Amino acid sequence: MKEATGELNMTVVTVVAIAAVGAFFYAFIWPSIQANLRAQTYCSSAVNCDCSSGDGKTCTCHYYDDNMQMSQDTIVCDADSSHGR
Repeated sequence: MKEATGELNMTVVTVVAIAAVGAFFYAFIWPSIQANLRAQTYCSSAVNCDCSSGDGKTCTCHYYDDNMQMSQDTIVCDADSSHGR
């Protein structure tokens, strides 16, 4: 009986550890990955870029949204990429 209880305890510890790692990934890592993917996607379709302000390494650009309409929002892109120009 002691062996079965020990195995059950290890199973519970394993499940809790996996849940904790999953929660950490979902709460802290995934939003960063999602933001980087969104920025890369929007910068590839960027239009009307303004590279004059700032440190010269970034540009503020408009982009085409999912409906292929020019967004009123802006995104900051690297100045050394083509920005759809």
